[in-house]
Amino acid sequence: MPGEIATDRRLWEISGKDGLHFLQGLVSNDVRPLETADGIVWAALLSPQGKYLADFFVVRTGGRLFIDISDRLADPTLKRLTMYRLRADVQIAPLDLSVVRGLGEAPAGALPDPRHPALGWRGYGMDGGAPEVDWDAIRVAHLIPESGLELVPDDSYLLESGFERLHGVDFRKGCYVGQEVTARMKHKTELRKGLVRVRISGEAAFGAEITADGKPAGTLFTRSGDRAIAHVRHDRAEGEMRAGEAALHLDPLAE
Repeated sequence: MPGEIATDRRLWEISGKDGLHFLQGLVSNDVRPLETADGIVWAALLSPQGKYLADFFVVRTGGRLFIDISDRLADPTLKRLTMYRLRADVQIAPLDLSVVRGLGEAPAGALPDPRHPALGWRGYGMDGGAPEVDWDAIRVAHLIPESGLELVPDDSYLLESGFERLHGVDFRKGCYVGQEVTARMKHKTELRKGLVRVRISGEAAFGAEITADGKPAGTLFTRSGDRAIAHVRHDRAEGEMRAGEAALHLDPLAE
């Protein structure tokens, strides 16, 4: 299957001798492997309070280092990165390359999506066709959140959103913005809330409130067929839940 152009992405080239070190001190994942080899790392930028602000891919390919980010998060993220740059030798400039993603055999130069094998590969500066893949169905099947949908700026937390399972956070890399809160959630607390996959029967809108025994239990997000992604309180998600006219039940991942 040929790749398709992702029209909702923006690319920035990162240059200057401090570029990779600059990102290493800001994002949730370890980008140092990109010092010596082509690759792609999924990472998040957090507030000092540990809340999600944006997620993106840090990519090295063809001798260039760049960021692949959702268009809807690009402008505020660029503003924040520029604020953190201070006197570092880092330049951030728009990069006019296509972003192509696909399933099946990857073309030369493409890189595997680091979040999950089901998401296939990503390529840059390649030819691509019209959309053919139901990416929402893949995301729901494997409980993979999306920027601006399940991942809500100034609200979501990485561990509640599955970043550890999806290789988006590294607990050995050292300090970054929001690291202290993230580490404390990992080592000192039990998560009370988080993203789950649910079975759903009936109609309910994206963003609908989920209730259990009449009490608030969470929020419904992306749906595909009879499954959906939801953010729930774990202590209220054991039996039947409701959202709009729909009935919901937990549908645990087998992976």
